[in-house]
Amino acid sequence: DIYAIPATGGKAQPLTQGMAWNMQPRFSPNGKQIAFISDRDGGDNLWLMDADGTNLQQVSKEKRDLVHTPNWSPEGDYIAARRGFVGARSIAAGEIWLYHKSGGSGYQLKKKIGGEQAQKNISEPAFSPDGRYVYYSIDSTPGTVWQYNKNPTGQIFTIRRLDRETGKEETIVSGAGGNFITYFKK
Repeated sequence: DIYAIPATGGKAQPLTQGMAWNMQPRFSPNGKQIAFISDRDGGDNLWLMDADGTNLQQVSKEKRDLVHTPNWSPEGDYIAARRGFVGARSIAAGEIWLYHKSGGSGYQLKKKIGGEQAQKNISEPAFSPDGRYVYYSIDSTPGTVWQYNKNPTGQIFTIRRLDRETGKEETIVSGAGGNFITYFKK
């Protein structure tokens, strides 16, 4: 479940309750809504609720693919998320999708690597403060299949940046080990 806890301390108030798995909450830029992931409809999908836990609204309606790591656009109209595709193995291949907060089928920002049998992870989308760029983490090891026994002293993940105006992509952070994104602040 998702709880609200005052920053100054105090009692935690439940915003979601029940059998559903509710996770990865993100406040909208104006603080009035929370985007989160829930399996309340049978699959991991993107949902919204008001900051007080009322007015639940399903945004994505994936039946087979898994939606995770939501992040709001700076103006608060769109939410970028990882959409994972499970193939022959249990590791889902990731793509970055953009959903309007009112719902719909979404728009693919970054396609998975390697076609239908791909298992490379692309995840953790985050907007730049001006909304022009979307940053994401990507498994940058060779090939298109997830490897369980990667060399931890070599490069595994990198952080890339997609320019939404030009479509150009570039690596921003690379090197030994892993990299991840949480969010950007103004």
